Amino acid sequence: MSVTDHLLYAAAWFTFGVLHSATAGASSRAGLGRLFGRGHRLAYNILALAQLVAVLGVGAWAGAGARNFNVPPPVPVVQYALLAIGLLLGLVALRAYRAGPFIGWAQLAGEEDDGQPLVTDALHARMRHPLYTALFCILWGAARDELGLATAIWGSLYLFGGSVFEERRLVVRYGEPYRAYRRATPRFIPRVF
Repeated sequence: MSVTDHLLYAAAWFTFGVLHSATAGASSRAGLGRLFGRGHRLAYNILALAQLVAVLGVGAWAGAGARNFNVPPPVPVVQYALLAIGLLLGLVALRAYRAGPFIGWAQLAGEEDDGQPLVTDALHARMRHPLYTALFCILWGAARDELGLATAIWGSLYLFGGSVFEERRLVVRYGEPYRAYRRATPRFIPRVF
């Protein structure tokens, strides 16, 4: 990948990050809710998926012919382990959320966004953002060539920045209970004991 290819891919990730963070945290009366009403969360998820497909499409175009890395044998084993850990962690973390509100069909049925409790048990008792940690593991486990490495770098920067914006929204939504949880629980790297 040329420098121009890397800059183009970085710009695509940056644009995704700005749009994704700017449209997050809507309610039926604010943000995307003004356009989509109760369908705001579903619209947000569809928009995010379309944006991500576009970003990965730019990456596939810019990274066409990306060279595979020549790495010593332990590195692929570690990467496969990261992928497995990321997939498992992601599946376990998703169990903490109710699918309807997470995807957006519960809001279509009239459920209010404010009714979602703060999740602080199971994996969330060990780290605040287990889904982000799962994605970090998947991104770095898949970094086998220039494009994979660029995706891991830009995706990781997006996840870190996105977590900052998400934390701000969570403080506004849950107040002191979230502040106390944030003080006691690490962001990405789980507390083992």
